[in-house]
Amino acid sequence: MKIRNGGPDDAADLLALLDGAVAWLAAQGRTRQWGDQPWSSRPKAVEKVHDYLGEAFLVRLAVDEEGRTVGSCVLAEEPPAYVAPAGERELYVRNLVTDRSRSGSGIGAALVADALDEARRRGIGLVRVDCYAGGDRRLVGRYRALGFTETEYFEAEQPDGVWEGQILAIRP
Repeated sequence: MKIRNGGPDDAADLLALLDGAVAWLAAQGRTRQWGDQPWSSRPKAVEKVHDYLGEAFLVRLAVDEEGRTVGSCVLAEEPPAYVAPAGERELYVRNLVTDRSRSGSGIGAALVADALDEARRRGIGLVRVDCYAGGDRRLVGRYRALGFTETEYFEAEQPDGVWEGQILAIRP
């Protein structure tokens, strides 16, 4: 596996990863994180993917030996609008997704290690991420296992109810 920069030509691969993650979550009854509809069927979600692949973000793609995209990590030097700035320069993981058929193969850990390397290259001493924190908080636990520490818990009003989120941080 290698990790490379993504660009506009990678939109279909990123959407396929996100669609696969939604299908996997929905099959487990875990629809509060990203819903139950494919990203590719939602115009705002498709627009977000194209925004990620523009100039404001760094998209890092994990690619397997056959050249297939098996993971993606979207990075920015500012948090999303619903998260307060950290008060210091930071690298924020805006989206992290892996091919669910490759679960347990270390793709997510490799992308997080790459994000930490990117923070060091930029002279940034803080990497943050937020994730869905509802239900059994399993996703929060996965980030803790990667070395992140929980910081702020938050709730965001959604059309279908409250979305529970957790911000986590790690120092590279």
